[in-house]
Amino acid sequence: MYSGMIIMFLFTPPALGSWWALTVFAFLPIVLIFRILNEEEILLKQLPGYKEYCYKTRYRVIPFIW
Repeated sequence: MYSGMIIMFLFTPPALGSWWALTVFAFLPIVLIFRILNEEEILLKQLPGYKEYCYKTRYRVIPFIW
């Protein structure tokens, strides 16, 4: 879901002809990293079995990288 959102926001400004919107896009990956880390922390604390799930699926956003 997060990968799809990054791709969508990356290609939307050029598709609309708004190159200035790419500057806004530069902050999106940073915001998403903090959101993902916060979400992981909450899920580890509140969702039983999530820790075991994390061992099975190690990659969050980009397969084989992170």
